[in-house]
Amino acid sequence: MPDLSQTQPFAFTCEGGLVKSKSTFIMQPGQALELLNFEPDIGGGYRRINGFRKHINHIVPQTSASSEKVSMVAFFNNNVLAARGEKIFSSASTELSLKILQATGMTGSGTITVDSTSGFSSSGTLQINSEIFAYTGKTSTTFTGVTRAQSSTSAAAHIVNDAVSESWTAIDTGRTNASKYTFERFNFDGNDKIIVTDGTNAPTVFNTSLTATDVSPASTGTGESTTLVVNIASGTGMTGSGTITVNDTSQFASSGSLLINNETFTYTGKTSTAFTGVTRSTDNSVAADHDVAAFVLDLFPPAVAGAKFVTAFKDHMFYAGMSSTPQELVFSLPFEETKFSVATGAGSIRVDDTIVGLKVFRNDLFIFCENRIFKLSGSSQADFTMTPVTRNIGCVNGDTIQEFAGDLIFLGPDGLRTVAGTARIGDVELGTISANVQSIFDDNLINSALFESIVIPDKTQYRIFFSKAGTSEDNTRGVICVMKGQNFEFAELKGIKPSATDTFVEAGNVLVLHGGFDGYVHRQEKGNDFDGTKVSGRYRSPDLTFGDPGIRKHMQRVILNYKPEAAINADMFVRYDYEDRNAARPAAYPLDSTDVVAIYGTSTYGTPTYGGASQPLIRQPVEGSGFAVALRVNDNATTAPYSLKGFGLEYQVGARR
Repeated sequence: MPDLSQTQPFAFTCEGGLVKSKSTFIMQPGQALELLNFEPDIGGGYRRINGFRKHINHIVPQTSASSEKVSMVAFFNNNVLAARGEKIFSSASTELSLKILQATGMTGSGTITVDSTSGFSSSGTLQINSEIFAYTGKTSTTFTGVTRAQSSTSAAAHIVNDAVSESWTAIDTGRTNASKYTFERFNFDGNDKIIVTDGTNAPTVFNTSLTATDVSPASTGTGESTTLVVNIASGTGMTGSGTITVNDTSQFASSGSLLINNETFTYTGKTSTAFTGVTRSTDNSVAADHDVAAFVLDLFPPAVAGAKFVTAFKDHMFYAGMSSTPQELVFSLPFEETKFSVATGAGSIRVDDTIVGLKVFRNDLFIFCENRIFKLSGSSQADFTMTPVTRNIGCVNGDTIQEFAGDLIFLGPDGLRTVAGTARIGDVELGTISANVQSIFDDNLINSALFESIVIPDKTQYRIFFSKAGTSEDNTRGVICVMKGQNFEFAELKGIKPSATDTFVEAGNVLVLHGGFDGYVHRQEKGNDFDGTKVSGRYRSPDLTFGDPGIRKHMQRVILNYKPEAAINADMFVRYDYEDRNAARPAAYPLDSTDVVAIYGTSTYGTPTYGGASQPLIRQPVEGSGFAVALRVNDNATTAPYSLKGFGLEYQVGARR
């Protein structure tokens, strides 16, 4: 037997995430120099990510060209809503709970058992993988009266958890030149609704029956204000020829409606300092005295047609991003998303920068602009107050704004930042969090218009996807950010290219959806591949010198602690001396759990186990020597995810350099 009496151990846990901002000499052993499609695991270690699969098996219908991307995906009332081209569609999806054999006959009386039929039509067609079924009825968990292999498809085997979906149904059309959508789920009156905006057309509200109602107020104005220069007595008659003298009318329309205190007026003309053709006491208001310096308000805010952004805050609906008023924030009456009158609680607020996103956080509404960020506090027209958060940092893409780990996270001009509510001083502080992977953002920020983001709350995880025109899905990169304790850890993504995203949590079930440039709606965190494409997973440790870069280390073995969810099929590489081309480069050591030897843990010697809470140790003899050692794990398989928890290295000391 070899003499192992001089063997020395060195062990580290996998923690700290991807670090690209430090020299390998000063990195912590558990950090990663490369971490691709492995996510920092809140349970410890680095976990190979799940894949994604089609959530709706049918492609979203195009309007005029197959190049049209999915411009919205949203989950609402057990339905999936998707927009493509000039239309919005709905569908439903569930999963098989009993497998279907290829030989199972279904000729009009078959049954398909699923998790739930909520959201599906009472009769219609289904698609499972590539096979289409017709059904004539349903219960809460079954489709009945089923005939299989419809529409020239062939009978095939389908396993438990395969996606079952119905075809798309158009619920809104004629959305000419619609661009990227935003949406808000809300309930002002005891009825769930969702409102969507597309940057061109009128905002549209859908109820639970998916009936569409456009937000097209009969009266619009400018939302401007000025002050009285000459007082108005309650007895002054104004019946179509009155005059109201003010400081400035330049920002008002040539005719319209005004509000002074609680009295409303109409006017038919204006000079630079007066409204003419005035009629008072309109809309059942009462004539009153109005003193000099009283505020004169346009009765109606600007039109909200063409809004890019929408959000509900303090029982008002807020709209922004209109092309003619890009700095304007318009809000509706309380509990009335389609009504706008300054006299009864609606209004508008202007900021001094172009708005790119809205996000409610705790008790405030944050308004993200190109170069600034503002915070709106209060609960009504009477006490809404706008304050600046910062006047020299903005958001480069509103689709990157998410509530995450108790903060708001967004993409700034220098990487990911947070807006954190600080209870100690009741203020707001901004911080850059992506310094460890700054070079990745530097390489991608120049082209951020199509970036998307998503939050996976049960993993305390934020994902940003660097979707770009002309870049294939296989080559699309992104970044994973995970909150662990008080620190953020990062990893790289490759192979996911969303064009729209949504996360919905119901009864603890997390649904993570993305629409693609291919016209399909996918569900993330499902499956072991990217809709049929292998997940390319890569891990590389720092270069380890064990405290002395001048001593040669003769490696004896590497012990891997891992947490499998199924069989592992990956390769481990040992590399020496900073991967110098003249250094030893031993062949790959397979981490196939059918071939390796396990020790300790709950596994049996020579027969590793996986599943459950087992975290076996793999003891792998290795070859070679060097002054520095690095470990690589490459995963190109479609096996289930697993977590790399830590490594132990055993070596013998050699000669000094």
